[in-house]
Parts: sequence; C-alpha cells; structure tokens
Amino acid sequence: MDAAFFSDILIVFALSIGIVFVCHRLHIPSIVGFFLTGIVAGPHALALVNDVGRVELLAEVGIIALLFTVGMGFSLERLILIRRAVLLGGSVQVVLTGLAGFLIARVLGLPAPLAVFAGFLLAHSSTTISLKSFQDRNEADTLAARATVGISIFQDIMSVPMLFLVPLLAGKTADSGSSFLVMVAEGLAVIVIVVVSAKWVVPFALFQVTRTRSRELFLFSTVAICLAVTALTYAAGLSPALGAFLAGIIISESEYSQQALGDVMPFRDIFSNFFFISIGMLLDVGFLWDQIGVVVALVVVALAVKMLFAGAAAVALGFPLRVTTTIGLGLSNIGEFSFILAVPGLAVGLLSPTNYQYFLTATVITMAATPFLIAAAPRVADYCLTLKLPRLLKDGVHQHQRLDEDAGLTDHLIIVGYGVNGRNVASAAAEALIPYVIIEMNPETVRRERANGESILFGDGSQPVVLEHAGILQARVLVVATPDATGTRRIVENARRMNPSVYIIARTRFVTEVAPLYKLGADEVIPEEFETSVEIFSRVLRKYLIPREQIENFIRTIRAGGYDMFRSFSGDHTALSEIQTSLRDVEVSTFPVDEGCRMAGQTLAELGLRSRTGITILGIRRGDKTIPNPGGEETIHAGDVLLVMGPPDAVASVSDLLKSECAIL
Repeated sequence: MDAAFFSDILIVFALSIGIVFVCHRLHIPSIVGFFLTGIVAGPHALALVNDVGRVELLAEVGIIALLFTVGMGFSLERLILIRRAVLLGGSVQVVLTGLAGFLIARVLGLPAPLAVFAGFLLAHSSTTISLKSFQDRNEADTLAARATVGISIFQDIMSVPMLFLVPLLAGKTADSGSSFLVMVAEGLAVIVIVVVSAKWVVPFALFQVTRTRSRELFLFSTVAICLAVTALTYAAGLSPALGAFLAGIIISESEYSQQALGDVMPFRDIFSNFFFISIGMLLDVGFLWDQIGVVVALVVVALAVKMLFAGAAAVALGFPLRVTTTIGLGLSNIGEFSFILAVPGLAVGLLSPTNYQYFLTATVITMAATPFLIAAAPRVADYCLTLKLPRLLKDGVHQHQRLDEDAGLTDHLIIVGYGVNGRNVASAAAEALIPYVIIEMNPETVRRERANGESILFGDGSQPVVLEHAGILQARVLVVATPDATGTRRIVENARRMNPSVYIIARTRFVTEVAPLYKLGADEVIPEEFETSVEIFSRVLRKYLIPREQIENFIRTIRAGGYDMFRSFSGDHTALSEIQTSLRDVEVSTFPVDEGCRMAGQTLAELGLRSRTGITILGIRRGDKTIPNPGGEETIHAGDVLLVMGPPDAVASVSDLLKSECAIL
C-alpha cells in the first residue's frame, strides 16, 4: 500500500464525518449521508479519491462483516421459527417480482436472456438497509421487521443459483448439466459442514479458546471461523457473502455468540459503511442528469412493483394491512446482492455499460429512499385503512380464527402482544385466575398457542374491530405490550374512545413516548428505558436502609414527573454512598417522622438521642431543604426525615426507640 491509498481513506473518513453530521442535524438517515460521500468523492464528481478499486475492496470486506454479524443474530433455531416467512413469503416475493421484472423487460424490447437477468436483479432487496432502518427506529423486534429480514434471507439464498445461471444466460457455459450437478453436490456438502460445525466443532473449539481468558485469541478465532467458511463457500463456487452469513449462523449456535458479536460490531459498522460509499462513487452524476426522465421512471416502476409483490408475500403470510404495508415499503428497494449479480453480468457481456449505469443509478436512489419509506409506513398504513378495502385484506387472512368460547367474557384483561412482556402478564393472570384474552399478529404464534389452550386471537390490535372482538367494551384492563410505537399509540387511542372506563397500561421502550400515550388516554405508561433504572435504584436505597415508604414515594414521584429526575438529575442530594464507603465501622440510615409521632414538636436536646443511643444526627430533611448538623435547639416537625449515623447496633437500637415513639412507624 502506498501513501495515496491512506490519503484516499483519510479523505473518505473526513468527508463522511462532515456529510453525515450535516445529515444528522437535518434528520436525514446516515445511509443517505454515506451515499452522498461516495458521490462527492467519486470520479464522476470532485474526484477526490484516486483509487476507487481499493475502496471497493474495503466495501467487499464490509459486506462480509455485515452478513457475518447478521448471521450471528439468526441462529438455526430462530430461522426455524421464521421458516414460514423465509420459505413461503420469500418464494412468493422472489417468483412474483422476478416474473414482473421479466415481463416489463420484454415489453421494453429486451432479449429474453437479459429480461430474465433483469428479473433476477429486481427480485433482491437490501437486508442491510432495511435492517439498519428498523434498528434506527428501534423497531428491529417488531413482526414487520422480522418478516422483512426473513424474506430478505430467502432472496440472499436464491442469489446462489442465480449467480450460477448468469454465464448460462450469456451463453458462456457449454456443459451446463454436469456443472449444475457439481454445484448442487458442493452446496449440499457445504450445508453438511455448516450443520456439523454449528452443533459440535465450533462450540468445542470456542470453549477451549475461552478457557485461556484471552480476548485477543477469542477475537482472532472468531474472525478465523468467518474467513474459513467464507473461503469454503467461495471454493465451492458460492458467494463469499453467503459464506460469511453461514459462518455467523455457526457461531450463533454457541453460547459465545454475544461476546463474538460485541467484538466484531465496531469493525462491521466501519467496513459496511464503505459499501455504501463505494456504491455512491460508482454513480455517474452526469449520466443521471442527462437521463433523469428514464431514471425516474425506472425508480417509480421498481418501487411500485416491489411494494406490490412484497405486500403480496405478506398477505400470503396472513399479516394484517398495517404489517403488510411496512413489509412492502421495507422491501421496495433493490439490494446489495443485486450488485453482486450485476458485476458478473457486466463481465460476461449480459449487461452493457449503459444498462449497468441505468441499473446502478436507479438502485442507489431506491436504497437511499428506503429509510424514508419505512418511516412513512405508519402514515401510509393509516391512509390505506381508510380506503374501502376488503376486510380480509385489512385484518389478515387468519382473522376467521375466533374465540367463541370467550364471547361472554366480562371484567377481563386484554393483552395486546405476546412477546416476553405479554407472556409474563398472561402467566401472572393465569396464576391469579384473572380471565384474559391475548391479541397477537403473528399467525404462527397464534396457531401454536391456541393448540396449547391459550385464549388468543389473531389480529391487529390497533383495529377497532379486533379490539371489539376481544371484548374491549366489557374489559376492565388493557395491557399494550407491543414493540411498535406507532401501533401502541393507535391501540391506546381506539381503546380509550371505545371504552372510556377501561384501565389502560401501555409499555413503551423510550420515555419520549410517555407524554403522547398519556395524552391519548393511557392510565399508566411504563417505559422500559427508565423502569430498569427505577428498579436498580430502589434496591440501592433498600441497601442503605432507606424506609420502604420513602422508597415507594420516591418511585411514585419519579413516575408522576415523567421520569424527569433521571433525565436531569438534581445535584442537590445526599452522598450516602460516600459516607458509607469511607466509614466502614458505622452505618448511615434515615428515619421518617410521620403525622401522629410523639417526637414531633420536641427539640433534639429534649429527645437526647445521642446520650440514650450513641447515634449522631447528621441532618434533617424537611421538604425540599436539608438542615445539616442541627443543634440541640432544633425542633422536629411532622414530615421530617432524620439522617443518623452510628455503629450498626446503635442504629438498630434507635430504630426500636423511634418505633416506640411513633405510632405509625
């Protein structure tokens, strides 16, 4: 490597920092910023980078790192759980979209081989961008996100036979039959190796590595596994990117997957962004300007076709319209595996340079548009729900599953969402003999849990008809436990309008959702972001012997104030931990003086706590103020909190004394 290479990398980093920073201030997704970085630095704009090829090499490493981490997040068990989305949804989407691309290309007069290849290119969507967009919106765990990724995985797998067919479409392979059989045999061998490695080889090897307690050795072993499987798939004629994905799945089956993921993530983020930058460098801005009409038409047609048939795949999976809309928009782009297909297509002459530039320009635009489309999905879904569409399309094809046995439920609990929180609430309700109904949008979960005897129905809880069927008019409590922030708002709004007396408890991930949900009618909003902090700090207070009543008041104050204390914690607080840590042989505690306590109205001298027990009163907390080191003339008022210090046995004795003085304590 020469100095020019490092200069190019420095330019890319510096430019991307500036552009992405501006995009962040303008609330533009960072992916768009990386595309713009590539366009500005590329040879078709300012030509700041001398060697685009080396940047593309880093981008290829980024794709491998990206799919490696995606694979680590998708264990074989999880793939089995979403097998319906992968197989049924993926096959419907790929076949219909590919066929549509073929027919459109034929109508435009392209020859049959090129039309088939156009269908291949159109069928793929970007797992990278869709997943990152969902993650940026904190929606990676929603049903729509999981189904989108599942369908994308099927697309990625289908790129393997498509890659094999590229030279056949170009007429470059003579003995196609034997080559196909060899490729199938090699592919099966790779699958066997992956399964054996995932179950036995890699867990054993990583166990031996972790016994050394060497983080460096563990990191090198993780990367070595990725490179080994990638090299194996490449030698078998398969995509290196697919090999990286399989390597991630292998590691995901071990108990060390989370540590491996944490070690690789920083490298993933750096290298994968080089992919977006390199794509931007390939974009010819002059070509886009000269052919703007054709490019816009291609983009519109591509987005419309892909939305339509990705939505059709979601309908085939039985999802309601809200989920279907998000999946359709999330899969409307043309993905990175299309680039992997296009490069050999260009090399064998299947694509002309002009057609390749059309493809490249339209693809970059669809990719850049994806974060905006996913962000717009809730509004698009709301609009679609106002249209006179068939009820079957709005509610999903599984809406016919009814709960006739629950038709007479009254004063019951409705749980919307059957994830971890929903399951815990249902278990507690069953233990307490509280009648309940669950609403869930995943048809596989509904089918499985109904077979297990759960009172569960399929549907979108944000739809009034679904809430009505679950008995919202007769329900006493509604618990909203879905990860979809937009859906949660609609559920709360509709439930409050339909039943003004129902008690609504909404779970949300972030405190920014608290105020809007209260405004829409929720009685209690529990943000996971801060509830964990409340629980931890309440245990800390108990460890310092803060009275239970005071801890409960503290928690109520935090919740009533919208968790403002955690967002801007006051600096006026007593550092009990510092005192306790510095003075190991003493104990610090607090004692409240409630209404009706006989010591109220007496001075400290009259009480004589120090002479009677040996403790020292460090201060008196009175309302918002603290009286430090009070004198003997200080009068105790009802509502005060005494901060005392002394040997543990003395603190225990004063506790008994104060209990005898205060009837309430």
